[in-house]
Amino acid sequence: MTQGKKRIVSGMRPTGPLHLGHFFGVLVNWVRLQAEYDCFFFVADWHAMTSEYADPRMIKGFVPELVKDWIASGLDPEKCVIFQQSRIKEHAELHLILSMLTPLSWLERNPTYKEMRQELIQKDLNTYGFLGYPVLMASDILMYTPEAVPVGQDQLPHLELTREIARRFNHLNGELFPEPKALLTEEAKLPGLDGRKMSKSYGNGIYLSETMDQVRPKVMGMLTDKARMRKTDPGDPEVCNLFPYHRLMTDAAKCAEIREGCLAASWGCVDCKKLLIESMERFLGPIHARRAALEGDPDRLMSILARGNDRAREFSRRTMRRVRERLNFQYDL
Repeated sequence: MTQGKKRIVSGMRPTGPLHLGHFFGVLVNWVRLQAEYDCFFFVADWHAMTSEYADPRMIKGFVPELVKDWIASGLDPEKCVIFQQSRIKEHAELHLILSMLTPLSWLERNPTYKEMRQELIQKDLNTYGFLGYPVLMASDILMYTPEAVPVGQDQLPHLELTREIARRFNHLNGELFPEPKALLTEEAKLPGLDGRKMSKSYGNGIYLSETMDQVRPKVMGMLTDKARMRKTDPGDPEVCNLFPYHRLMTDAAKCAEIREGCLAASWGCVDCKKLLIESMERFLGPIHARRAALEGDPDRLMSILARGNDRAREFSRRTMRRVRERLNFQYDL
């Protein structure tokens, strides 16, 4: 780790390919933060089990795909620690210990618990693991005693629960875990192809692993301004599904031209979509190239994960020695 740098930690569940919403909502910030902090980024495969427990076989395949997307997006394994949660058994041990002191009422009031149950209505989420996943999340975070955790506004309740668990442990066993601060990150949210939130569960995303041959028909079929029935009708870029994409991937001058053309009905939706495809080709080109290089060198990918696992394991073992000392669970066997 770099002397003098503050530490942060974050992770993602390997439950499917990453889309542009993940890129602009999370990965852009991660790439920026790796230059400023000592970063631990983990593949949360145990967390994936909370919703995929009935058929977990696909999780293993999603792990390397997730790492490919991360590195293709700009994460540098020389600047951050990339590791796999389930390879660090200390996470499970700390989860068990923290679950003993976490009140049930803290978990039941978690707003995301209710939201995810509504979003994933096709899955039976009435399990101990799903209710208790914030405790595992707290273990993932506290294990690396970070200064801060990068979160969006909607994730603040999760982090506050982690801080509460840290306070309770410290109160009962003496000061050990710092209470990580929220590193609020600016989120650039993209709508899905159908105008709803872009989500793997809705199947309405543009994925980082897709080729442009797959992306083009998706863009041409995207929902636009519902009120604009003909090309001669003035449009409203603020309600059009395409314009948020242009803001993020088309240069500012061209964006202004598109906006004026839409309002004046001198630009048609098909013209707008064709231009967006050109912007996407320029934007996604480097991502696709980095991803293809990793796919052609699977040994490098496995080496990155193995090295990251070793670094995370070394840190977590130090943390757990201190936890066991506080609990008087250090035995000479």
